[in-house]
Amino acid sequence: MNRVFMIGNLTKDPEVATTSNDLVNCKFTLAVSRRYGSKETDFFSVICWRAMAENCGKYLRKGSRVGVCGSIQNKNYETSDGQKRYSVEIVADEVQFLSTKNDDLNELPEAVSVPAASTGKRGKIADLKPVEGDEDLPF
Repeated sequence: MNRVFMIGNLTKDPEVATTSNDLVNCKFTLAVSRRYGSKETDFFSVICWRAMAENCGKYLRKGSRVGVCGSIQNKNYETSDGQKRYSVEIVADEVQFLSTKNDDLNELPEAVSVPAASTGKRGKIADLKPVEGDEDLPF
């Protein structure tokens, strides 16, 4: 089983790119504090794809607090000068927007979670409408 859950803050603005196959991806680095009073912080490279990548690029900024659920992926490659390199990244299945550095940004819903394989059964972020009053609540 390869599963990771973490909560942390973005160290810089996310980078959105498109592959040659027109797949959108978003990369960011997540700073995660260690538990139990340790002042140490670990930094993880995170990548997400498709609609989730577009939303992360649109709504996240340096300092944004997010929860990430995904899997760990190891990569190895050889540089142009022949040296072997290894890297580890988190491939996000879900990204939960917990806060932003500037909480006065009105365009970000309080919490947004977008599954990696969106089948259209769940509403898209653009389809969400704010609730005006208590009479609109279904309970």
